[in-house]
Amino acid sequence: MTKFTPTITVPETARRNGLVRSGSRVVPEEVPIAFSYGGTSHAVMMGTPADIEDFAIGFSLAEGIITDISEIAAIEPIEDEQGIDVQIALVDDVADALRLRRRHMAGPVGCGLCGIESIEQAVRKVPDVSNVALELTQKDIVRAVALLNDAQPLHRETHAVHGAGFYIPSEGLLAVREDVGRHNALDKLCGAVIRSGHKGAEGVVAVTSRLSVEMVQKAAILGSSVLVAISAPTALAIRTAEEAGMTLVALVRGDDFEIFTHPHRIITGSIADVA
Repeated sequence: MTKFTPTITVPETARRNGLVRSGSRVVPEEVPIAFSYGGTSHAVMMGTPADIEDFAIGFSLAEGIITDISEIAAIEPIEDEQGIDVQIALVDDVADALRLRRRHMAGPVGCGLCGIESIEQAVRKVPDVSNVALELTQKDIVRAVALLNDAQPLHRETHAVHGAGFYIPSEGLLAVREDVGRHNALDKLCGAVIRSGHKGAEGVVAVTSRLSVEMVQKAAILGSSVLVAISAPTALAIRTAEEAGMTLVALVRGDDFEIFTHPHRIITGSIADVA
Protein backbone atom coordinates (compact mmCIF):
# COMPACT_ATOMS: atom_id res chain seq x y z
CA MET A 1 0.00 0.00 0.00
CA THR A 2 1.25 3.46 -0.93
CA LYS A 3 1.22 6.28 1.59
CA PHE A 4 0.56 9.55 -0.20
CA THR A 5 1.60 12.82 1.39
CA PRO A 6 0.27 16.32 0.56
CA THR A 7 3.72 17.55 -0.49
CA ILE A 8 7.04 16.20 -1.70
CA THR A 9 10.50 17.73 -2.11
CA VAL A 10 11.95 17.70 -5.62
CA PRO A 11 15.30 18.81 -7.04
CA GLU A 12 15.42 21.99 -9.09
CA THR A 13 17.86 24.22 -10.91
CA ALA A 14 17.10 27.86 -10.24
CA ARG A 15 18.35 30.99 -11.96
CA ARG A 16 18.22 34.08 -9.73
CA ASN A 17 20.11 37.35 -9.90
CA GLY A 18 22.09 36.09 -12.86
CA LEU A 19 23.31 32.99 -11.02
CA VAL A 20 22.33 29.36 -11.60
CA ARG A 21 22.20 27.07 -8.58
CA SER A 22 21.03 23.53 -7.86
CA GLY A 23 18.62 23.12 -5.00
CA SER A 24 15.26 21.72 -4.03
CA ARG A 25 11.67 22.86 -3.71
CA VAL A 26 8.56 21.62 -1.92
CA VAL A 27 5.68 21.03 -4.34
CA PRO A 28 2.12 19.79 -3.75
CA GLU A 29 1.26 16.22 -4.62
CA GLU A 30 -1.53 15.60 -7.12
CA VAL A 31 -3.15 12.18 -7.44
CA PRO A 32 -6.34 10.65 -8.86
CA ILE A 33 -9.04 10.46 -6.18
CA ALA A 34 -11.98 8.25 -7.15
CA PHE A 35 -15.34 8.41 -5.38
CA SER A 36 -17.13 5.07 -5.45
CA TYR A 37 -20.64 4.47 -4.13
CA GLY A 38 -21.75 0.92 -3.45
CA GLY A 39 -18.59 -0.36 -5.13
CA THR A 40 -19.23 1.55 -8.39
CA SER A 41 -16.97 4.44 -9.41
CA HIS A 42 -18.91 7.70 -9.79
CA ALA A 43 -16.19 10.28 -10.50
CA VAL A 44 -12.42 10.69 -10.46
CA MET A 45 -10.90 14.00 -9.36
CA MET A 46 -7.28 15.10 -9.47
CA GLY A 47 -6.45 16.48 -6.07
CA THR A 48 -4.20 16.83 -3.06
CA PRO A 49 -4.18 13.65 -0.91
CA ALA A 50 -5.30 15.28 2.34
CA ASP A 51 -8.61 15.61 4.22
CA ILE A 52 -10.06 12.79 2.13
CA GLU A 53 -13.13 12.16 4.29
CA ASP A 54 -14.02 15.87 4.24
CA PHE A 55 -13.61 15.76 0.45
CA ALA A 56 -15.91 12.75 0.14
CA ILE A 57 -18.64 14.37 2.26
CA GLY A 58 -18.42 17.75 0.54
CA PHE A 59 -18.36 16.20 -2.93
CA SER A 60 -21.37 14.01 -2.13
CA LEU A 61 -23.28 17.07 -0.91
CA ALA A 62 -22.33 19.26 -3.89
CA GLU A 63 -23.30 16.52 -6.36
CA GLY A 64 -26.73 16.15 -4.78
CA ILE A 65 -26.03 12.55 -3.77
CA ILE A 66 -26.71 13.36 -0.10
CA THR A 67 -28.50 16.20 1.68
CA ASP A 68 -27.19 15.40 5.17
CA ILE A 69 -24.12 13.73 6.60
CA SER A 70 -26.33 11.11 8.27
CA GLU A 71 -27.00 9.65 4.81
CA ILE A 72 -23.41 8.38 4.65
CA ALA A 73 -22.96 5.08 6.48
CA ALA A 74 -19.19 4.74 6.06
CA ILE A 75 -16.17 6.12 4.21
CA GLU A 76 -13.08 4.04 3.48
CA PRO A 77 -10.18 5.49 1.44
CA ILE A 78 -8.19 2.71 -0.25
CA GLU A 79 -4.75 3.59 -1.60
CA ASP A 80 -2.69 1.87 -4.27
CA GLU A 81 0.32 2.91 -6.34
CA GLN A 82 -1.75 5.05 -8.70
CA GLY A 83 -4.22 6.88 -6.49
CA ILE A 84 -6.95 6.72 -3.89
CA ASP A 85 -10.30 4.98 -4.29
CA VAL A 86 -12.72 6.38 -1.71
CA GLN A 87 -15.40 3.78 -1.00
CA ILE A 88 -18.55 5.53 0.24
CA ALA A 89 -21.41 3.50 1.68
CA LEU A 90 -24.80 5.23 1.69
CA VAL A 91 -27.85 4.39 3.76
CA ASP A 92 -30.25 2.13 1.90
CA ASP A 93 -32.82 4.62 0.58
CA VAL A 94 -30.15 7.08 -0.60
CA ALA A 95 -28.18 4.27 -2.25
CA ASP A 96 -31.37 3.16 -4.05
CA ALA A 97 -31.99 6.73 -5.26
CA LEU A 98 -28.45 6.95 -6.64
CA ARG A 99 -28.82 3.65 -8.50
CA LEU A 100 -32.06 4.92 -10.05
CA ARG A 101 -30.37 8.17 -11.04
CA ARG A 102 -27.56 6.26 -12.75
CA ARG A 103 -30.05 4.17 -14.77
CA HIS A 104 -31.89 7.34 -15.81
CA MET A 105 -28.66 8.97 -17.02
CA ALA A 106 -27.54 5.90 -18.98
CA GLY A 107 -29.83 6.59 -21.93
CA PRO A 108 -29.24 6.04 -25.66
CA VAL A 109 -26.54 8.03 -27.39
CA GLY A 110 -26.42 9.65 -30.81
CA CYS A 111 -29.73 11.52 -30.53
CA GLY A 112 -28.17 14.97 -30.60
CA LEU A 113 -29.74 15.94 -27.26
CA CYS A 114 -27.85 13.66 -24.92
CA GLY A 115 -25.73 16.50 -23.61
CA ILE A 116 -28.76 18.27 -22.20
CA GLU A 117 -28.48 16.35 -18.94
CA SER A 118 -25.01 17.73 -18.24
CA ILE A 119 -25.93 21.23 -19.48
CA GLU A 120 -28.87 21.38 -17.08
CA GLN A 121 -26.64 20.14 -14.30
CA ALA A 122 -24.02 22.79 -15.06
CA VAL A 123 -26.50 25.67 -14.79
CA ARG A 124 -28.77 24.07 -12.21
CA LYS A 125 -30.82 26.26 -9.91
CA VAL A 126 -29.07 26.78 -6.60
CA PRO A 127 -30.70 26.87 -3.17
CA ASP A 128 -32.23 30.20 -2.14
CA VAL A 129 -30.27 31.76 0.73
CA SER A 130 -32.03 35.14 0.62
CA ASN A 131 -33.67 34.55 4.01
CA VAL A 132 -30.38 33.95 5.83
CA ALA A 133 -30.13 36.80 8.34
CA LEU A 134 -26.38 37.29 8.59
CA GLU A 135 -24.83 40.74 9.07
CA LEU A 136 -21.14 41.51 8.73
CA THR A 137 -19.01 44.57 9.22
CA GLN A 138 -16.40 45.59 6.71
CA LYS A 139 -13.84 44.49 9.31
CA ASP A 140 -15.31 40.98 9.20
CA ILE A 141 -14.68 40.80 5.44
CA VAL A 142 -11.09 41.97 5.79
CA ARG A 143 -10.47 39.72 8.80
CA ALA A 144 -11.90 36.61 7.12
CA VAL A 145 -9.47 36.91 4.22
CA ALA A 146 -6.52 37.88 6.43
CA LEU A 147 -7.08 34.88 8.71
CA LEU A 148 -7.46 32.60 5.70
CA ASN A 149 -4.17 33.81 4.24
CA ASP A 150 -2.43 33.08 7.55
CA ALA A 151 -3.94 29.60 7.92
CA GLN A 152 -2.63 27.86 4.80
CA PRO A 153 0.43 25.74 5.60
CA LEU A 154 0.47 24.04 2.18
CA HIS A 155 0.39 27.38 0.41
CA ARG A 156 3.26 28.70 2.53
CA GLU A 157 5.32 25.65 1.59
CA THR A 158 4.44 25.40 -2.09
CA HIS A 159 2.76 28.61 -3.34
CA ALA A 160 0.73 26.29 -5.58
CA VAL A 161 -2.57 25.47 -3.85
CA HIS A 162 -5.94 27.11 -3.27
CA GLY A 163 -7.53 27.67 0.12
CA ALA A 164 -11.11 27.84 1.37
CA GLY A 165 -12.17 28.91 4.86
CA PHE A 166 -15.36 29.20 6.89
CA TYR A 167 -15.53 32.34 9.01
CA ILE A 168 -18.07 32.93 11.80
CA PRO A 169 -18.17 36.61 12.85
CA SER A 170 -18.29 35.94 16.59
CA GLU A 171 -15.70 33.14 16.53
CA GLY A 172 -13.24 33.62 13.64
CA LEU A 173 -12.19 30.81 11.31
CA LEU A 174 -13.90 27.51 12.02
CA ALA A 175 -12.03 25.53 9.36
CA VAL A 176 -9.60 25.89 6.44
CA ARG A 177 -8.95 23.36 3.70
CA GLU A 178 -6.41 23.41 0.86
CA ASP A 179 -6.05 21.64 -2.48
CA VAL A 180 -4.44 22.07 -5.88
CA GLY A 181 -7.99 22.44 -7.20
CA ARG A 182 -10.14 25.37 -6.05
CA HIS A 183 -13.34 23.31 -6.35
CA ASN A 184 -11.72 20.53 -4.34
CA ALA A 185 -10.68 22.94 -1.60
CA LEU A 186 -14.26 24.19 -1.29
CA ASP A 187 -15.68 20.65 -1.30
CA LYS A 188 -13.27 19.74 1.50
CA LEU A 189 -14.31 22.82 3.44
CA CYS A 190 -18.00 21.98 3.06
CA GLY A 191 -17.31 18.51 4.40
CA ALA A 192 -15.38 19.92 7.35
CA VAL A 193 -18.17 22.36 8.23
CA ILE A 194 -20.81 19.63 8.10
CA ARG A 195 -18.71 17.28 10.23
CA SER A 196 -18.27 20.01 12.84
CA GLY A 197 -22.03 20.23 13.36
CA HIS A 198 -22.21 23.85 12.22
CA LYS A 199 -24.57 25.17 9.55
CA GLY A 200 -23.50 27.11 6.49
CA ALA A 201 -25.93 29.88 7.42
CA GLU A 202 -23.81 30.70 10.47
CA GLY A 203 -20.89 32.13 8.53
CA VAL A 204 -18.98 33.22 5.47
CA VAL A 205 -17.20 31.13 2.86
CA ALA A 206 -13.88 32.74 1.90
CA VAL A 207 -11.73 31.49 -0.98
CA THR A 208 -8.38 32.40 -2.49
CA SER A 209 -9.47 31.84 -6.09
CA ARG A 210 -11.62 33.58 -8.65
CA LEU A 211 -15.38 33.26 -8.24
CA SER A 212 -16.83 30.98 -10.89
CA VAL A 213 -20.43 29.81 -10.91
CA GLU A 214 -19.44 26.48 -9.36
CA MET A 215 -18.11 28.25 -6.28
CA VAL A 216 -21.42 30.05 -5.87
CA GLN A 217 -23.33 26.79 -6.30
CA LYS A 218 -21.25 24.98 -3.68
CA ALA A 219 -21.50 27.81 -1.14
CA ALA A 220 -25.27 27.98 -1.61
CA ILE A 221 -25.64 24.20 -1.23
CA LEU A 222 -23.73 24.50 2.06
CA GLY A 223 -26.26 27.17 3.06
CA SER A 224 -23.91 30.14 3.30
CA SER A 225 -25.31 33.52 2.25
CA VAL A 226 -21.95 35.29 1.85
CA LEU A 227 -19.09 34.29 -0.45
CA VAL A 228 -15.83 36.24 -0.31
CA ALA A 229 -12.80 35.98 -2.60
CA ILE A 230 -9.49 37.67 -3.25
CA SER A 231 -10.04 37.48 -7.01
CA ALA A 232 -12.81 38.58 -9.38
CA PRO A 233 -16.13 36.91 -10.20
CA THR A 234 -17.44 35.78 -13.55
CA ALA A 235 -20.62 37.23 -15.02
CA LEU A 236 -22.48 33.96 -14.53
CA ALA A 237 -21.34 33.79 -10.91
CA ILE A 238 -22.79 37.26 -10.33
CA ARG A 239 -26.10 36.37 -11.98
CA THR A 240 -26.35 33.13 -10.02
CA ALA A 241 -25.54 34.81 -6.70
CA GLU A 242 -28.11 37.52 -7.42
CA GLU A 243 -30.79 34.92 -8.10
CA ALA A 244 -29.87 32.90 -5.01
CA GLY A 245 -29.95 35.91 -2.70
CA MET A 246 -26.24 35.54 -1.93
CA THR A 247 -23.89 38.40 -1.08
CA LEU A 248 -20.87 38.21 -3.37
CA VAL A 249 -17.73 40.05 -2.22
CA ALA A 250 -14.58 39.94 -4.33
CA LEU A 251 -11.21 41.56 -4.97
CA VAL A 252 -10.42 41.82 -1.26
CA ARG A 253 -7.11 43.69 -1.07
CA GLY A 254 -6.14 44.82 2.39
CA ASP A 255 -9.01 46.99 3.62
CA ASP A 256 -10.54 47.33 0.14
CA PHE A 257 -13.12 45.11 -1.51
CA GLU A 258 -16.00 45.17 -3.99
CA ILE A 259 -19.58 43.97 -3.38
CA PHE A 260 -21.38 42.64 -6.46
CA THR A 261 -24.70 41.34 -5.13
CA HIS A 262 -27.00 41.85 -2.14
CA PRO A 263 -24.86 44.42 -0.27
CA HIS A 264 -27.40 44.78 2.56
CA ARG A 265 -25.58 42.17 4.66
CA ILE A 266 -22.41 44.28 4.84
CA ILE A 267 -22.48 47.16 7.33
CA THR A 268 -20.24 49.88 5.93
CA GLY A 269 -20.51 53.64 5.70
CA SER A 270 -19.89 53.66 1.95
CA ILE A 271 -22.49 51.01 1.06
CA ALA A 272 -24.49 53.43 -1.10
CA ASP A 273 -21.49 53.98 -3.35
CA VAL A 274 -21.06 50.30 -4.20
CA ALA A 275 -24.68 49.15 -4.28
